[in-house]
Amino acid sequence: MDKPALRRLALRVWRTLDRETLSRQVLSALLPWLRERGFRHILLYHPLPHELDLTPLVEAYPVRYYLPKVAGEGLSVHPWGPLAPGPFGLKEPTTEAVDPGVLELIVVPGLAFDREGFRLGHGKGYYDRFLFGVRALSLGVVPEALLLPRLPRDPWDIPVAFLATERGVRRSDAQGPGSEGC
Repeated sequence: MDKPALRRLALRVWRTLDRETLSRQVLSALLPWLRERGFRHILLYHPLPHELDLTPLVEAYPVRYYLPKVAGEGLSVHPWGPLAPGPFGLKEPTTEAVDPGVLELIVVPGLAFDREGFRLGHGKGYYDRFLFGVRALSLGVVPEALLLPRLPRDPWDIPVAFLATERGVRRSDAQGPGSEGC
């Protein structure tokens, strides 16, 4: 199955899931993992309607959080703060951009992931370009129902180092950029 067909399938699966319950379960699995590693600078995301909502982390694990913002063909990094409507139905930060080099962990949403850490996104490549240029640990967030054996991939696709689901956090089967400090 090609990526466009998989995107349609993944969106249908997302509509059947209890996103609120799954978000709480992933948060419960993720908190001990974060505390154990002591991350202090984390790029989170503001969820789209079909994504897991991890924003309660800001209060449950009080460290420095950042949000991505679409900037041309890439993403810029901004301290957590007020949000404004952005492209693609995203809510984006209004704070000034900072150097992505401050990040220790990048939390990456996706329509689906595979066991090697490759992501099925919306097809624009923003996270792949971003992960290629940043030296921080990467963590994909996905329900088990959308953790697939293998996704089709392009040469520019970048796998995440870890995957968080409602069943826990585990190392992805592939190690690429963003796997330092594992």
